[in-house]
Amino acid sequence: MAVLHLNERGVTANGTAVRAELENRLGRSIPRGSIYVTLDRLEDKRMLTSREVAPARPDRRPRRVFRATPAGVRAAREAVSMLTTMQKGLKPLLVRT
Repeated sequence: MAVLHLNERGVTANGTAVRAELENRLGRSIPRGSIYVTLDRLEDKRMLTSREVAPARPDRRPRRVFRATPAGVRAAREAVSMLTTMQKGLKPLLVRT
């Protein structure tokens, strides 16, 4: 979902923005640490890239922003396609009678 969010935005976003968007979409709280662990893992797999940007104020730390890579977008599309296919197969089981 993080890759999809970053691709959808078409720009870079920091971990806080990714976390807020995912919490909004999922309707539940996400621990701050788990977002950064996930973003780091996605970067290790080359699905995201990151860079530091200068803070807006001198008393702040630099921010790390992320961007989806073409490989990350492909992987996200494949995952969505797989979930859609699986959902179609489960639909008869999920429909109430």
